[in-house]
Amino acid sequence: MSARQPPCLAAALRALAAALLATAGAAQAQGTPGLQLPGANVQKHANAVLSLMSYSVVPDLTSSSVSINNASTDDPGIVMSQVGGGFTISKSFPLYLEGAIAYSRYDPTFVATNGAESRSIPTRWNTFSGTIGIGWDFPLTANKELVFRPIFNASLGNVSSDLSVGKFALERVTDRQIDFLDGGSLNAYGLGGSVMLDWEHYRENYEVDVELRYTNIHLQSFGGTTSSVTGTATAQTANLWARWRAPTGLRALDRPVRYVLELSHSHYLGSQAGILGFNYLTTVGTGLELDTSAHEVFVTRIRAVVRYVFGNNVSGVSLGLAASF
Repeated sequence: MSARQPPCLAAALRALAAALLATAGAAQAQGTPGLQLPGANVQKHANAVLSLMSYSVVPDLTSSSVSINNASTDDPGIVMSQVGGGFTISKSFPLYLEGAIAYSRYDPTFVATNGAESRSIPTRWNTFSGTIGIGWDFPLTANKELVFRPIFNASLGNVSSDLSVGKFALERVTDRQIDFLDGGSLNAYGLGGSVMLDWEHYRENYEVDVELRYTNIHLQSFGGTTSSVTGTATAQTANLWARWRAPTGLRALDRPVRYVLELSHSHYLGSQAGILGFNYLTTVGTGLELDTSAHEVFVTRIRAVVRYVFGNNVSGVSLGLAASF
């Protein structure tokens, strides 16, 4: 899902880099006192970047691909991507396993000041995270179509900082927290769990899947290259997901071609609520599914779905590819 707002971010950063280079040289010539990065500024952003990570550690279709470019804030560049999946081993041994890996990039702007002057220092924070889940299905109906599924989740992530063009102005910045901004890193782990109601209603002429899920994972920073920056966040998400599949009347690979209809709605209740300008996202999608089970291939079904995503003050379109094993 992509959201864009003018003006051009690249042009603005080029202009800012030139201004930073000029002001850094002027400051050295005039002998101004060393610039400082206020501690609350960096600490606030450390919590914010873990809050962004909380979008990624929760397996969630609606926030699996988000890109906000040139937003109308001082922190313009946010990209988040996630790939994941889950499955129950069998009806007779209903152990549920899930996993997801995610990448995000956040481009905050810090303000360095000596009390008399201030300068903006743009940075780039790259985040990698992974989440695993282990659960068990408890049938609620005799045919085991409806199950209650508690899940234990654990996450591990890393945030690394790259000063990029902001490096031009660093000679006069003396605050110790610059160690984190200049190539530093911050690790984070998360522990928590989920509860899910999963209904799988499969018939010859159609298939229905519905999942209702609540996830709560607490993130805490640890280690990293500096002890001056720490962060905490809580990922809390309530999600409803539904899919309808039915034959189109066409055939391919010796099997019927199905059309797919999807609906997903996620409400963000934890640290991530509102930090990007929205506290919920809704996705509606349609696509096609190929059944490859008649041939000796690793996957049994392949889906391509076009989705429209919308929420508070944001909307966009995405293309999703998925496979069943």
